[in-house]
Amino acid sequence: MLLIAYHYPPVAGSSGVQRTLKFSAYLRQFGWEPLVLTVDPRAYEQVTTGQLAEVPVGAAVERAFALDTARHLSLAGRYPRALALPDRWVSWWPMGVWSGLRLIRQHRPSVIMSTFPIATAHLIGKTLARLSGLPWVADFRDGMTDTDYPRDPRTRRRSQRLEAEVVHRCSKAVFTTRGTMARYAARYPALPESRWAVIENGFDEENFLAAERALPARAHSQRPGPLRLVHSGILYPQERDPRPFFEAVRRLKMQGTLSAETVRITLRATGSDGLYAPMLRALDIEDIVSLAASVSYREALQEMLSADGLLLFQAAVCNQQIPAKLYEYMRAGRPIFALTDPSGDTAAVLRSSGTGTLCNIADANDIAAQLTAFLGALGRGETHGAERGAADQHSRLGRTAELARLLDELALSRNQP
Repeated sequence: MLLIAYHYPPVAGSSGVQRTLKFSAYLRQFGWEPLVLTVDPRAYEQVTTGQLAEVPVGAAVERAFALDTARHLSLAGRYPRALALPDRWVSWWPMGVWSGLRLIRQHRPSVIMSTFPIATAHLIGKTLARLSGLPWVADFRDGMTDTDYPRDPRTRRRSQRLEAEVVHRCSKAVFTTRGTMARYAARYPALPESRWAVIENGFDEENFLAAERALPARAHSQRPGPLRLVHSGILYPQERDPRPFFEAVRRLKMQGTLSAETVRITLRATGSDGLYAPMLRALDIEDIVSLAASVSYREALQEMLSADGLLLFQAAVCNQQIPAKLYEYMRAGRPIFALTDPSGDTAAVLRSSGTGTLCNIADANDIAAQLTAFLGALGRGETHGAERGAADQHSRLGRTAELARLLDELALSRNQP
């Protein structure tokens, strides 16, 4: 399989890399050889060598020339919009196609797969599928467009055109939730039901075992000091708006319910520290809520495993999406405090697993009440994380098995007369 993916080691600061990396790492167990087409590392804003060792040994990995328009082609912070449609890495398209054709001629793959959220990957996949005639899996993960997404109208129009081209040309369109798949099936009613598939995100057991081996052998109940709550990863200003949560913490501090002596909240690698830092100062909660820099993936897992509780944010505008970190939180086995919309897919997963405290992400009053109860239960040892049986249903190895079955079907149908 030729896998076209922007997010691949040595990229840093993105949970999106785990899906493609683990697919490529485990496919061989199911009879498929991964060929990876990605970008030259110069296109990444940040790089790390932390997960390069997890790239499958001997796999063909082609790193095609690509630039980030905003960083490499701007003058005084400005650049032509045409050079950033459908995204800032559209320069990857020409060399991606050239490199992809060379990989196809050399290795003769049976299937092409491209993966979002970088739309140029689908642009390359569409071109290669047309030129080669190979079956093509378009891994959308979440939706490419919505009523007001992308926010820029010109980018949204270009993305809508590309989305329509992709779903009509691809052999399979894959999503990470059934809610998103249902939305696309309704958006394109003329397409057959067989066009759509769901492969959820998950956690990687090997990564967790490695992280656990490096943890100090000390029980949570034996650690002195305040309770520690952690949010790990990007905290989008709208899609995971933390402002009602900040307000709830302010109120509880003013009431004397919370203090830096009783609880410390870490927001790790939010991607928007410059926006949130002034908010925390203005609300006078910097002593309780701190912004922390990005760390290696193993260190992030260790932080999840050693925290007293884990924070999850997902707003109503993302009701048909599930944060990939939810599955990691479940495997970590720590109590989850989920700020989300009660009617969304994220809340549904937590309810079905019988874990997590749910509150309305947009309601500071509800957050304050639920957070008080959650912290009280933590202090008394009365709350728990997901059971291992529930978490194990979401392993990356199992997700790769689902992908392999889909690839087998496409290869078989291609070879039938």
